[in-house]
Amino acid sequence: MAKQKSKSAETTAAPGRTGEYTVLARRYRPQQFADLIGQEPVARALTNAIQSDRVAHAYLFTGVRGTGKTSTARILAKALNCVNGPTPTPCDQCEICQSVTSGQDIDVLEIDGASNNKAEEARDLRQTVGTRPARARYKIYIIDEVHMLSTAAFNVLLKTLEEPPPHVKFIFATTEVQKVPLTILSRCQRFDFTGITSSRIAEHLKQIVKAENAEADDDALMIVARRAGGSMRDAQSLLDQLIAYDGEKLTADRVHQILGTATDERMLKLVRTVVDRDAAQAFTLLASFHEEGLQLGELLDQLIDYWRCLMVLNTAGRNYPDVSLTEAHRQQAFEYAQSLALDSILAGLDVLTTTKSRLRGSNHGLVLLEMAVLRLIRLDELLPIAQVIAQLGQAGTAQLADLSKKNSLTAAEAGTPVFTTTTKPAQAPRVVVSTTPSANRSIEEIWSAVLQKEGPMLVAQLAMGKPPAISGPNSLVISFINRYTSAYDYCSQSRNVEELQKSLQAVTGQSWTVRFDIDRTVENTGTNPVPEADATKPVTHRSRSEQVKKIPLIDAAMDKLGARLLKVDDGFGQTDSPVGTETATSEEP
Repeated sequence: MAKQKSKSAETTAAPGRTGEYTVLARRYRPQQFADLIGQEPVARALTNAIQSDRVAHAYLFTGVRGTGKTSTARILAKALNCVNGPTPTPCDQCEICQSVTSGQDIDVLEIDGASNNKAEEARDLRQTVGTRPARARYKIYIIDEVHMLSTAAFNVLLKTLEEPPPHVKFIFATTEVQKVPLTILSRCQRFDFTGITSSRIAEHLKQIVKAENAEADDDALMIVARRAGGSMRDAQSLLDQLIAYDGEKLTADRVHQILGTATDERMLKLVRTVVDRDAAQAFTLLASFHEEGLQLGELLDQLIDYWRCLMVLNTAGRNYPDVSLTEAHRQQAFEYAQSLALDSILAGLDVLTTTKSRLRGSNHGLVLLEMAVLRLIRLDELLPIAQVIAQLGQAGTAQLADLSKKNSLTAAEAGTPVFTTTTKPAQAPRVVVSTTPSANRSIEEIWSAVLQKEGPMLVAQLAMGKPPAISGPNSLVISFINRYTSAYDYCSQSRNVEELQKSLQAVTGQSWTVRFDIDRTVENTGTNPVPEADATKPVTHRSRSEQVKKIPLIDAAMDKLGARLLKVDDGFGQTDSPVGTETATSEEP
């Protein structure tokens, strides 16, 4: 296991000389703690430890790939063994610093945990630990991807790791810290390396482009930074590839063409079809993307990133900095974010991320993407099962049958369904309102006509409130009890209030004012307990199901939605099951 990882000497020779070119990720590798980008807390902690002579015997660096774990390990090794050290600023001029930088120092052993993971190799390492360093202060073992070591190898290292000789330091690096045994973690000082923000990656890439005498637009570098996903090494490698592609100036359109991704303008067109609910145009765009050879996985990643931007802009406002959008498109995205409900945006993210996991290994990528976009278009028609339950027993529950007929997108697509339903014939909405006449029509007639003009989501939320009442000339007020504050929040959004006022004006020919409030004098504390079973009789499958059907809430759901009871989970509605009884788990349809 003590075999040193083979590394060729890094060189900065001119790129034009065959065989001597060194990739950007190696040439621009951090050499000092001050050079670490995005890992300032780690750099500060290690610097203070060296200055105060409190360097631990074992460190564990964990985080996503390309965030500087191995580079930090080398910098720490140089800081401890530099001829001017221990110092937080190694000279990078002495023979020890240069050999550590190239990975060839005889006292700093870099070990690949994936290929040296057996117990025998761990025993070899334990035997060499007792040998003093050849020329430096410390013998330092850097074990990369330490989680790949076998359980036997970890067990061999335990005692040595806990009480190593004073001249030995261990530095472990891993991307999957959850696979490292707790007995190892407890013997190390752990540092977590976070992903680097896109803005900081783009700024560093700009410096590299300048040093390489190349040209690139800021938008192009931001695309590369976003594509890297928080990894500086990935960003540098991708930039190296793009510069070498044809040597021309990197523009955003050029980067999209090389990577097979959609431009920001075309992404906006696709998002606009979702906001406008134009399924036909969305399918046309997706077909054109596919014919032009765009990578469907990359397009899905772009959609996920855009929906994340909508979520942030909806909640944190237009000026939130960590949004991967150019200034030219930020305002349009902000308007889209304000036009969509936050719940719809979150549900859209669920749809896209689920599609991403299904896309792997599928031969029907375009179909999956079309399904995802269609679900995004129809998210406002989603009727959550929690909302269905909340509406049972409330005024206007007869509207549920009509809503279930209109909506083919059900709560089953957002989570686990509670009931399997068969739609009954649609019934006219039953809304009980004030009978004060207005223009020779009752408020009940006017309100029913208004509801016919509104979307199913708004109608369902309004059904949770009390019947509208006149509070003044051409002024309506709708109250909600305390337990339905979420429905109040939804209905009182300015866009919903404006929509209702427009509908009222269209129905009556007069301007109206609509107001919502919370009635805190009423509190619904009713419960629906499961009827207790007779402990003297054994509980059969069918008798248990009959008991559950007597629950008022379930009985109302089956009556209003035409549902069938398919399964009763073990212990449903029970606190203590009598000994010797059998709990029903299912009923045949």
